[in-house]
Amino acid sequence: MLKIISFALLFFLNLQTFALAQETRSATAQETRSATAQETRSATAQETRWKHEDWKTDFSKTSINLGEIIDVIGADDIPSIDDPKFKPAKDETSIPNNEPVIAFTHNNISKAYPLRYMMWHEIVNDVVGGLPVVITYCPLCNTSIVFNRNLDGKAVTFGTTGKLRHSDLVMYDRGEQNWWQQINGKAIVGNRVGEQLKALPSFLISFELFKQRYPNGEVLLADAKRKSLAGQNPYVNYDSTKFPFLFMGDLPQDIEPMMRIAFVQDPEPIAITLPFLKKNTPYRIGNLEFRWQKGQSSALDNRIIAKGKDVGNIEVFKIDKNGKAQPVVYTITFAFAGRAFIPDLKIIQ
Repeated sequence: MLKIISFALLFFLNLQTFALAQETRSATAQETRSATAQETRSATAQETRWKHEDWKTDFSKTSINLGEIIDVIGADDIPSIDDPKFKPAKDETSIPNNEPVIAFTHNNISKAYPLRYMMWHEIVNDVVGGLPVVITYCPLCNTSIVFNRNLDGKAVTFGTTGKLRHSDLVMYDRGEQNWWQQINGKAIVGNRVGEQLKALPSFLISFELFKQRYPNGEVLLADAKRKSLAGQNPYVNYDSTKFPFLFMGDLPQDIEPMMRIAFVQDPEPIAITLPFLKKNTPYRIGNLEFRWQKGQSSALDNRIIAKGKDVGNIEVFKIDKNGKAQPVVYTITFAFAGRAFIPDLKIIQ
């Protein structure tokens, strides 16, 4: 109970600071902060502090500047769900139909992971249709991605480091304690630097759409540790602000940093803005088809997720030579996040 109270208090203090920062922050100040951030942060100091946190991670092996990582809270203070429980989605009546869920299917088993729970856990270690997977969600980047959690053929579980890089969740595996970037699945610190988790196609859709698509699907139940927080959004009006929370990099100048985009990373990175897609759905880019339909509330708007503004359902498919739509790996994120990890990302707007 004390940890939950401390976690909630931390969110409150962070959000108060965030709100004040938005009122006083100018574009010039942001440019100055970005330019000087890496000069004033010491990667060596970071590494020394982390060793005192009892990490077994080999910090001498890294693909990034360790000064880009921000300490927010302790490891696993945002607890992953490691023994998830489900019920038939058709029997679930407590979740409003417009709330967003991460939908994943494997071997004809379909499961929904509501953001009303993912907001407070960020990681679910699960097995779907015999495949060990990790379901991930980073609120600050609005990125929901599903990965295969087998390493060298052995299933491992993942947890939250309590740290961010470019406002994105940094995860760790509980085997070797390598650190992994959530938005692209790359190992950024530890023995597995250079490796990348295999991302799997999933959808961020409304609960209503999930039940229509998968009548035999299951939905995740609330974990007892955070059940009282289910359905609430600690980042009120976050997706209406001008600047991302706890971001230390350069912001894009040709697009609003907090603009929602549908983002495909492979084989060639490409993105499209929500307003453009709403006006031009369906929209083809090569063999990729981007689709939008109304009916999904934003998880990062109102304090009550179900009361959030309607941002709609965005889905991306690959159209094969027979005209059949095949699911692809994509994510719905903000422009700042896409450009932070792929600086030359083309964004259609």
